Amino acid sequence: MPEGDSVYRATARLHHALAGKSILRSDFRVPALSTVDLAGYTVSEVLPRGKHLLMRLQPPATAEPAFNQPPLTLHSHLLMEGRWDLYGPGVRFKRPAHTARVVLAFDDITAVGFDIAQVKLVPTAEEAQLAGHLGPDLLGPDWDAQAAAANFRAQPHRGIGETLLDQRLMAGVGNIYRCEVLFLTRLHPLTPVGQVVDLGKVIEMSQRLLEVNKERSRRVTTGLARTREPYWVYGRAGKPCLRCGAKIQLLKIAAEDSGLERDCYFCPSCQPAAH
Repeated sequence: MPEGDSVYRATARLHHALAGKSILRSDFRVPALSTVDLAGYTVSEVLPRGKHLLMRLQPPATAEPAFNQPPLTLHSHLLMEGRWDLYGPGVRFKRPAHTARVVLAFDDITAVGFDIAQVKLVPTAEEAQLAGHLGPDLLGPDWDAQAAAANFRAQPHRGIGETLLDQRLMAGVGNIYRCEVLFLTRLHPLTPVGQVVDLGKVIEMSQRLLEVNKERSRRVTTGLARTREPYWVYGRAGKPCLRCGAKIQLLKIAAEDSGLERDCYFCPSCQPAAH
């Protein structure tokens, strides 16, 4: 699962390179869109919505208004392996060609989506069906901390470690930030949301970490950009806690809706279990 800041950076890069340019050729290598031709469409903007990437496209104008097509939105979710790369004219792909799912060719650049598990194309007016289920976006212009807090409080029985990954409550937190936020707020991952004394601090910390990292090439949560240990607990099972020296532990947490288990790292001393 990508972190919200990763999608933010990928989106900003695509927007800078493609906004205002017209597509010369499109090639969709997914069955549902294999016959789609976007030639003539112009990229108006590329923007993130949580962990979803939305590319808004304006259709070419025709002499007959009745034949004009509606604006479209190309949606992609990068999941674990997906990414968008940009190539200049004549430059060979750095990744295996068979992993390309979308190829958009412009006059001076080609955008290629590799290993993208979710690709959809809908009228922009129906964009809500793509990401309307998401909670407040931590890096979005409409970020609403109070609405996010209300979403969490509505599910007091669930563990805070599980709910932080639920994009329906608050969009943008991935597994790295989940672990780091819980450490910095001294919460055991299994603490029920209803027992979290300062839920506002958890939400504020989530937004702060994504905000300070959204334009960094190297994600850091310990505060030192050049440190050898960029994370307090994530990926450090068995190693000493940077704060107290206790051994970092690994916990498997299953999502309530899917049952999918994700690794969660924590310090048993700094983040004691709730009683």
